[in-house]
Amino acid sequence: MHKGAAMCHVSVIEFFHNYAEPDEFFNKAVLEVGSRYVNGSVRPFIERFLKPRLYVGIDLEPGLFVDVVVFTETLEHVRN
Repeated sequence: MHKGAAMCHVSVIEFFHNYAEPDEFFNKAVLEVGSRYVNGSVRPFIERFLKPRLYVGIDLEPGLFVDVVVFTETLEHVRN
């Protein structure tokens, strides 16, 4: 968990606690789209309790919990 990072809204954690099956995450690769930390994140919960093999967060802007920045809306306008 990143230093100083708070957990996201309690209802999100409760949702994952109630409905996420550990075998759906354990030792698997997880891709979170829209991962930039704004007011919390479920990533620390998933990494700590559901134990994925790999967790990658992508977003349009760099920031906390963003491993890769991707913006494809302009690719068709780029010549090279």
